[in-house]
Amino acid sequence: MLIDTLQKLFERDLQKLRIEILLYKHEENLWIAEKGIANSAGNLCLHLIGNLNTYIGDEIGKTGYIRHRELEFSLRDIPRAELIRHLDDTITTVRDSLNTLSESDLYKEYPILVFDQKASVMYFLVHLTTHLAYHLGQINYHRRLLDGWD
Repeated sequence: MLIDTLQKLFERDLQKLRIEILLYKHEENLWIAEKGIANSAGNLCLHLIGNLNTYIGDEIGKTGYIRHRELEFSLRDIPRAELIRHLDDTITTVRDSLNTLSESDLYKEYPILVFDQKASVMYFLVHLTTHLAYHLGQINYHRRLLDGWD
């Protein structure tokens, strides 16, 4: 039951992220970080792609994904179509990886130490949904600041 809920939340918010990226009126605005904003929407999108492909795709789905976290924040001017393609692939990876879990798997220890202490798979997946939602909100606000509030 919780796995189904998590799948729906990830799907919902990754689809919203996809829409946010497509809503930018000017593609170059995806890569602007100004007015005290530390990261551009493009870099936050890359960060979420890397994060979910690492912690769900590789650790749960055994995809073999190799993360280059520093590039998530340093790459610039990746075409919007490429970001969307990576998002679509991430949506599939998250769905397929979560489909490998049983409800009892949620109570197991997450395979790598991410925080100061060990966490269950359930705890870490819930954390990842809130991490996604947090950055999704930042991207929405970034878009509205740069493109206007219409």
